Amino acid sequence: MNIQPVLMPAIKRIALVAHDNRKNEMVDWANWNKPILTQHMLCATGTTGALLETEVGLCVTRFRSGPLGGDQQIGAGITEGHIDFVVFFWDPLESHSHDVDVKALLRIAAVYNIPIACNRSSADFMVTSPLMAGEYVRLAFDYESVVSPAEEAASRV
Repeated sequence: MNIQPVLMPAIKRIALVAHDNRKNEMVDWANWNKPILTQHMLCATGTTGALLETEVGLCVTRFRSGPLGGDQQIGAGITEGHIDFVVFFWDPLESHSHDVDVKALLRIAAVYNIPIACNRSSADFMVTSPLMAGEYVRLAFDYESVVSPAEEAASRV
């Protein structure tokens, strides 16, 4: 399997997502980390983005609400190379109507080797890392170069 280097710029493109009962925690965390966050480009799902704009004063590109496709929009941003980093305060103990979208977002972040923080502690460690201050080359597997067993068998015919 090929590994492809992908440059993450010094100004990170960070996606912020929070489930309903984690939104206050996201606002508090964003206030605490506002000096760092203002140095980067931010996007968020609908309600989370609105809260970050009004409660924290951050400039945020807003996507749709998570259940209305916002999680999928962030996943698409990852696949298209427009998102470098995700902070997702999700609630693992609460069932959500869009659980499949949550799982898909977590999966796509793993596939593209995107840093993702799923709780406040990991978000704190990530945004205060020395790697936040400059460019970073993340290594991503080139899954498109992998030939499936079915394709390999068909090529022998």
